[in-house]
Amino acid sequence: MTEDERDRLSVFSRVKDKQMSLIEAGQQLEISYRQARRLFKRYKQLGDAALVHGLRGRPSNNHRPVNSRRAKAISLYKERYENFGFGPTLASQRMEMENKLTVHPETLRGWLIGEGLWKPGRKRKERHRSRRPRKPWFGQLVQFDGSDHAWFGPDYPRCCLMVMIDDATSRVLAKFFDSETTLAAMEIFYNWVDLYGLPRELYPDKHSIHRCNDKSSDEKEHRSGKRPLTRFGQAMSDLKVKLIHAGSPQAKGRVERANGTFQDRLVKQMRLDGITAIGQGNDYLQNYYLEDHNKRFGANTDKFLDVHRACPSGNQLREALCVKEARSVGKDGCVRFKGRWFQLLGKDNIPRRLRDGVQVRKHIDGTLELWALGRSLVYKELENHEKKR
Repeated sequence: MTEDERDRLSVFSRVKDKQMSLIEAGQQLEISYRQARRLFKRYKQLGDAALVHGLRGRPSNNHRPVNSRRAKAISLYKERYENFGFGPTLASQRMEMENKLTVHPETLRGWLIGEGLWKPGRKRKERHRSRRPRKPWFGQLVQFDGSDHAWFGPDYPRCCLMVMIDDATSRVLAKFFDSETTLAAMEIFYNWVDLYGLPRELYPDKHSIHRCNDKSSDEKEHRSGKRPLTRFGQAMSDLKVKLIHAGSPQAKGRVERANGTFQDRLVKQMRLDGITAIGQGNDYLQNYYLEDHNKRFGANTDKFLDVHRACPSGNQLREALCVKEARSVGKDGCVRFKGRWFQLLGKDNIPRRLRDGVQVRKHIDGTLELWALGRSLVYKELENHEKKR
């Protein structure tokens, strides 16, 4: 018996011995006279057992038949999800999608802990920081970051996932690249603009792709008040997108948390589904994962005012989002770029007209363009160019 039940037994024993009235018994037990009379009647009929709860040691009348569900869920977890490190929440979602087995994540968590298949973690204590409220409009501020990770498992080369996330709605766009480069940053930005338009502000970190970090840039900023722009920074300036550089990972916490979610959920699901290469990973993101991620973690963009600017017309976007480098033209009308040689053709093969050199433009689709005299030049690549002696 519990302590309350023993207290009731003591009080009703006094009532039975006529040492106390039912009214006093109800007051002593803090129950109504009606309930005291009902309990005392059962006590006289059944004895001490009448004061013990009738469902003691038995399942609740509202319980679900958990034994079969528990056994099935644990069996599925061991067979399919344990080896890939799935947590209770993600495993619960996959079970519902793949096996039509609905188990609340916290219920599954308790079952897995009981079976020794999951260890509850402790939250780390972090330094207190002031919360910055979300921007109110869709497209007002987009956070931007690259996450280098072993995305396809330890047996495969590391690569970079470029991530953009809207500050107001948490809508995410992501794409895999070999590494975090200027062209990779331009390509994921181009994909965002193609989907939604030009954001008002972009919020990356101080990576050298986005910001000149050398001492000479510090000196120039100190003298003139303007810091030199990287190629990506110049592209944003041409497109009139304000570039804000975060001073710490916590400052752009929304995209950092998104990276953590990708490194947990995306990695496990790609391993489960046999995704092992960048091309496969991008197809998986485009055709399956991002839609589910945005539905699960993002807000409905229809409820927010969209302040994206319209996509630039003509070739303005393509011309802005490319790597531009100056090169000189040899007397033979050839231009060298990254170990490759290009022969200018026709009227363009006139070095004296190109004394200031040409501009080599490398676009996000990999194509090269030689630009001078206000137009694109005609050229061909020389495959077996002999080095000068």
